[in-house]
Amino acid sequence: MQQKETNNNPLIEDLTRIPSRGRIIAIDPGTKRIGAAVCDDDRIVCRPLPMFERSSWKNLLSRVKAILHEFDAKALVIGLPLESDGSESPMSVDAREMARKFRLSLELPVFLQDERATSYAARQKLWAQNGPKDLRSSIDSEAAAIILSDFLDRITKSTN
Repeated sequence: MQQKETNNNPLIEDLTRIPSRGRIIAIDPGTKRIGAAVCDDDRIVCRPLPMFERSSWKNLLSRVKAILHEFDAKALVIGLPLESDGSESPMSVDAREMARKFRLSLELPVFLQDERATSYAARQKLWAQNGPKDLRSSIDSEAAAIILSDFLDRITKSTN
């Protein structure tokens, strides 16, 4: 688990808007692929979902809505790719814009979660479990599971 929070987010995210139980979906947006993950109703276990290709906004919205509906999710978390020093990157701007569009299009809360080093951590975990076989198809969703786990830690800290 990574012990960090997004501290340069201009939006003050109200974590109290999330019901105390229920699944949450996280996505790790990339330029070509989107990793996804879900937690259980008690928010103890996070597991990767199949990654999917990124195409138009309409297709992305449709795919994410389907996942949210399938798991009866209570919130959506989007990985925010900041630079190692916490500054914005071009992908951060993209993730913030994606979050803005999801907030306008969905009827559930949407949050950003710092995702620095999650792809690296996911690669290490997968390498340790499986060796070099087919890391590319699994890494984005494994990173989404780490993002979701970090977000759940953030919720726990905010309620204690």
